[in-house]
Amino acid sequence: MGKNKSGSNEKKGNSNKAAAEQSESKGKGSLKPATAVNVRHILCEKHSRAMEALEKIQGGQRFDKVAQEYSEDKAKGGSSDIPFGVLYSDRLEAGGSLGWMTRGSMVGPFQDAAFALQPSTIDKPILSPLVKTSFGYHIIMVEGRR
Repeated sequence: MGKNKSGSNEKKGNSNKAAAEQSESKGKGSLKPATAVNVRHILCEKHSRAMEALEKIQGGQRFDKVAQEYSEDKAKGGSSDIPFGVLYSDRLEAGGSLGWMTRGSMVGPFQDAAFALQPSTIDKPILSPLVKTSFGYHIIMVEGRR
């Protein structure tokens, strides 16, 4: 019987996403369904730079300070290619804050990760794993849900 259950290894790779979706859909866990999240992120073009930023946060540095140091963006003010419609300089000054974002206003993988996170604070953030989008690698945290 143990071997039949060992086939569940395949599900373990998606356990975080499945658990978040299950929790969100049931509203039974600590996450209740939400239509918007107050989100911060750090965007890095290179995986290695994103990993450095992640290690700094996991080492106890504040999310906003690491965002100011590590977050990157090719877009200059006024470009339609700006991720999430927020000017890069504004995001840096705000420690990676994108503010309240609604479903459908974010790219798919970013949105999935953001809505799966529990709210936390910049000094003790609950982080997403690295999220790859067309913009680069994101480290995401959520400060609120509604």
